[in-house]
Amino acid sequence: MVRRDRLRRMREWWVQVGLLAMPLLAAYLHIPPPQLSPALHSWKSSGKFFTYKGLRIFYQDSVGVVGSPEIVVLLHGFPTSSYDWYKIWEGLTLRFHRVIALDFLGFGFSDKPRPHHYSIFEQASIVEALLRHLGLQNRRINLLSHDYGDIVAQELLYRYKQNRSGRLTIKSLCLSNGGIFPETHRPLLLQKLLKDGGVLSPILTRLMNFFVFSRGLTPVFGPYTRPSESELWDMWAGIRNNDGNLVIDSLLQYINQRKKFRRRWVGALASVTIPRKRCRGPQCRFWMTTLATIHS
Repeated sequence: MVRRDRLRRMREWWVQVGLLAMPLLAAYLHIPPPQLSPALHSWKSSGKFFTYKGLRIFYQDSVGVVGSPEIVVLLHGFPTSSYDWYKIWEGLTLRFHRVIALDFLGFGFSDKPRPHHYSIFEQASIVEALLRHLGLQNRRINLLSHDYGDIVAQELLYRYKQNRSGRLTIKSLCLSNGGIFPETHRPLLLQKLLKDGGVLSPILTRLMNFFVFSRGLTPVFGPYTRPSESELWDMWAGIRNNDGNLVIDSLLQYINQRKKFRRRWVGALASVTIPRKRCRGPQCRFWMTTLATIHS
C-alpha cells in the first residue's frame, strides 16, 4: 500500500514537471534569432544575391586594385559564412583586382532549404554559377579556402583537372585549416550524433543554443586566436538566420561525403600542377604573402 502511494505521488510529480516544462520548452523553441550586430548588418547590406535553381545565394564582390588582373575567390568554413573574411577584406582589395566571397547554400544569409540533400558537389556548382553570373567564367581564379571550403575547392580542382562542368580555371590554391585527409579528422561527439542522421538529429538541432555552439566551437581555435564573445554572437546570428540551426545535421553530411570520395578529392590535390599551398594555424597569417609568391 505504501509502495503504491509512493508510485502514485511520483507519477503526479512527473506530470506536474511535464506540465511546467511544456510551455518552457515551447517558449525555448520559439526564441527568435539574435539581432544582427551593426558590423554584420553592414556586411549583409553591402552584399548581393543571385539565384541558383530558384535558391538565393548571398555574395560579396569588391573591386580593388585598378589595373591588376588578379581575382581571388574565398570559400568559408563550417558552420559559419563569408563574414569570416571581413577582417582581411580591405587588405585583400589592396592586393587583388576582384575579391569575391559567397555564403554556401545552407549558410549565413543564403537560403537554407529543408529538407534538402546538401552536397559538396552542389556547393562547387554554385561557385561556378556565381562566377558565370559575374562574367568571370573564363578568367583565371585564385582560390583561398578554409575548412569546409577546402573540400569544395578540392572538387573544383578535380573538375578543373577533368575540364568538366563550369570549366573554372584555377590559377592558384591556398587551403587553410581543413581536414583534407578524412582518416585524420576527429569529429566532436555532437557532430557524430548529427551526421549519422539518427532520431536524435532533429531534436538536437532544435535544442542547440548559443551556449552549446560557443562551447563546441571555441576549443577549435588556438589560445591566441579565439574569437571574442561578440564575434561568436555574430557567427551564431548567421547560423540562426533563416533557421539555419535546423539544417546543421544535413550540412554535416560533408563528413561522410569526404570519406566516400576521398580518392577523387585527395587525388585531385596530388595530381594537378598549379601552385598550391596548405597552411594551418599561425601559418595562415601569411597567406597573402604565399599567394603573392606562388603566382605563375
